[in-house]
Amino acid sequence: MGKMADHQALSRWRLILGTAAEEELNRYSGGEHVELTSDEIIMDRALAAIYDQTDGTDESGGSAPGAKPRSAGQGKSTPRLAQWLGDVRAFFPEDVVSVIQNDAMERKGWKQLLFEPEVLASVKPDIQLVGTLLSLKGKIPEKTKDTARLLVQAVVDELIQRMEQDIQRAVTGALNRRQHTPLSSLSGIDWKRTIQKNLKHYDASLQRMIPEKFYFFDRAKRNKEWTVIVDIDQSGSMAESVIWASVIGSIFASIPALDTRVVVFDTEVVDLTEQCANDPVDMLFGIQLGGGTNIDKSVAYCEQFIQEPKKTLFILISDLYEGGNQSRLIRRMREMKESGVKTLCLLALSDEGKPFYDEQLAKAFSKDGTPSFACTPALLPQLVEGALKGQDLAELAKRLNTKMNET
Repeated sequence: MGKMADHQALSRWRLILGTAAEEELNRYSGGEHVELTSDEIIMDRALAAIYDQTDGTDESGGSAPGAKPRSAGQGKSTPRLAQWLGDVRAFFPEDVVSVIQNDAMERKGWKQLLFEPEVLASVKPDIQLVGTLLSLKGKIPEKTKDTARLLVQAVVDELIQRMEQDIQRAVTGALNRRQHTPLSSLSGIDWKRTIQKNLKHYDASLQRMIPEKFYFFDRAKRNKEWTVIVDIDQSGSMAESVIWASVIGSIFASIPALDTRVVVFDTEVVDLTEQCANDPVDMLFGIQLGGGTNIDKSVAYCEQFIQEPKKTLFILISDLYEGGNQSRLIRRMREMKESGVKTLCLLALSDEGKPFYDEQLAKAFSKDGTPSFACTPALLPQLVEGALKGQDLAELAKRLNTKMNET
């Protein structure tokens, strides 16, 4: 049993370290050659295609000290991508597949190969790949656009499934303290529920139903009680946050009690509210990742949608590397907060680690009452619910940040 366990450990190290480690591993095992199974050989080829050097040089082009020429062992150093993708998906866990795919794009420059429909159809849809597609969307040929859209749709559907119920529950929990209200209003009658509840009061002789009680929708279910403005930095470093924010914006737009505005910006400002409400995939394809950043300009644009400050939630999603007028931006955010708007800045909206951001601007925002912190999508519903209930967002942000760091 111990010998089998040792062999499994050695074969795993062989897969991790590649062909160049064979001699050292053989010496460690007492001269016994580390044999890979047929499945492990396929896994080794898939990993070698991305992580092995094929000419004995390091990534800068110089000789790697002590390195043997490394290769996948058989055939060309770059496999047919569709077959390679099939092997990766067949033999590795889903979370590992995502890492390997992303490394293939970054280390080997295989992004151009995503332009082939048969290749794109073979990849595992994930948020990093959608970010890559969005950054390349202007170069995607017509023959690949339908496949690209299907891939983006699959990721969007998965994210909506993860988030929709939690966000809707948080919003309705904050606004609808009573499911129904006794206040009489013909336009507010919930006819479906009124009929269902009064079917037992049907009078056969009169051939009509005589309701004993009418049920009414709560006002928050019928009117736009709150305005939620999502202002999204579409610079390249914000790719994952942009995708999450777009999906969450579309969920906000589907809630009747919220009047949702979704705006994206670099040095220009684009209002994507209509696309967001109709189709989040259309919205994502309307985003142009990259370029400069003018946060002040976008905040100025968003100010026109603030009709009732005390019933407005403004969410800025940005790493705060401002290329516009920083002092004017600080003043705008301060005045917005002082007018009664609930303001917050998400430095990142993702499951990744601590983002890079402008710490000085974040501190200036926080000093004026706008908390600035990274947030995982799972914690966002609690943040929104707290904002709509009138809780202190700075204190809530601290609690959620502590909770995020503990997980």
